[in-house]
Amino acid sequence: MPFFRYKGRNTRGELVRGRLEGSDSGAIAEQLLNVGITPVDIESSAEAEARETPEWLKRLTMQKVGLLEVMLFSRQMHTLMKAGVPIMRALAGLEESATNPRLVEVIKDLRTSLDAGRELSAAMRRHPDVFSGFYVSLVRVGELTGGLEAVFLRLYEHLEFEKEIRDRIRAALRYPSFVLIAMGAALVVVNLFVIPAFAKVFAGFHAELPLMTRVLIGFSNFMVAQWPVLLAATVLAIVLVRSYVRTRDGRYRWDRYKLRLPIAGKIVLKATLARFARTFSLALQSGIPAVQALSTVAQVVDNDFLAHRIEQMRDGVERGESVLRTAAAAGVFTPVVLQMIAVGDETGELDSLLREVAELYERDVEYEVRTLSAQIEPILLIALGVMVLILALGVFLPIWDLGRAALNK
Repeated sequence: MPFFRYKGRNTRGELVRGRLEGSDSGAIAEQLLNVGITPVDIESSAEAEARETPEWLKRLTMQKVGLLEVMLFSRQMHTLMKAGVPIMRALAGLEESATNPRLVEVIKDLRTSLDAGRELSAAMRRHPDVFSGFYVSLVRVGELTGGLEAVFLRLYEHLEFEKEIRDRIRAALRYPSFVLIAMGAALVVVNLFVIPAFAKVFAGFHAELPLMTRVLIGFSNFMVAQWPVLLAATVLAIVLVRSYVRTRDGRYRWDRYKLRLPIAGKIVLKATLARFARTFSLALQSGIPAVQALSTVAQVVDNDFLAHRIEQMRDGVERGESVLRTAAAAGVFTPVVLQMIAVGDETGELDSLLREVAELYERDVEYEVRTLSAQIEPILLIALGVMVLILALGVFLPIWDLGRAALNK
């Protein structure tokens, strides 16, 4: 007998899907009604599979679950659980309302895992591309303490902070990026098309050209003759650098170098430390022990160099040292922050004072990001002025010399 795929709703109104064997769709409907499921759609399994996209193509084209969607998921879970909705029904409602096919699959797998007796944190751990290690750890704490509803709210606030910081940095770098791209494009166009045209004119003068002009013409001729090699070398260099950065040693070196970049380095450092302080505060507030909290925080700071320093802090705390001493040994915190950690360590209110540290860093990041364009603009203007000056001298000096020679005659 053929197989049929069905969609229906059970007695609680939840959407269910499955596959049954039967002689026709009527027999399948009768089987579903007998078990308390009202059929919504029944179709032949062969026809459904013929219409389905191949699995490899589905994986390739499937939209990823973004940070905003995880935020909304957290907020909706908090709201539903606060209203007293059972977790299975809450997930069923979110599965129906989700618009991202990948998120629908994830929520469906969460429900299946819960049906099989797994805990929610264990089910989430099966999807590391959607739920980070920190997210899963906090959900686990919420399950153990019975405060899952509050944990989802804290996770929403934490993810909202992450998104806000990223959006601010992107917005601040947008204008400088456009200027640099425009300068690069202008440099390529001038060397490939403009200078060769002037070179033909200068060749007709049969006179010795100034050094600046000879350098510009030589560089232009090199670019015109070797542009395929230059393009291939640029692509190869980008691929090699990206491959190296993906390695453990390369990522560590790059993350350390990012913190030393002029202007941008201090923003990256303060934003990362704000993330550390807020995440550490949230973990302590949720009842995670300091050693485990530091291990979890090291996984979510998104900087291998600082993660290594945080792991050193964890090792120190594990040996019995205070958080203050290990933080001072890390060498990345300002004296004001160390003072606040000292007070928090002594009074037992480290979580609240770390939250204040996070807010301090956030204000600094907000100010730095707001003034980032103003700090970069002078550098861009100087670079643009130097480029225009070199081009102007290289192009107009020969014309100036010829005009002066003609006047002397």
